[in-house]
Amino acid sequence: MENCCAQKRTKVRSGEEKKKIVSRLNRIAGQIGGVKKMIEEDRYCDDVLVQLAAIDKSVKSLAGVILESHLHSCLIENIREGNLTVVDEVVDLFKRFQ
Repeated sequence: MENCCAQKRTKVRSGEEKKKIVSRLNRIAGQIGGVKKMIEEDRYCDDVLVQLAAIDKSVKSLAGVILESHLHSCLIENIREGNLTVVDEVVDLFKRFQ
């Protein structure tokens, strides 16, 4: 399982995985652009806040997808190679999500 390299701290993703992530990032960028336009148009605060909450949910959802991939690939690979410090890294990641 040579998808993750702890020494270089890279993660090789399949073309399909990259496509899905980039698509989600483009959607998030579109949402941000929409909020910018709302501000420029002096839209009501509630409407802007609802859109910001949607962006927050989108970002958290994408982070969850990437974290799940990390746990199923990088974490397992590092543990198999005897690098248990990766567990501390994952604990730190979970702390950042709280």
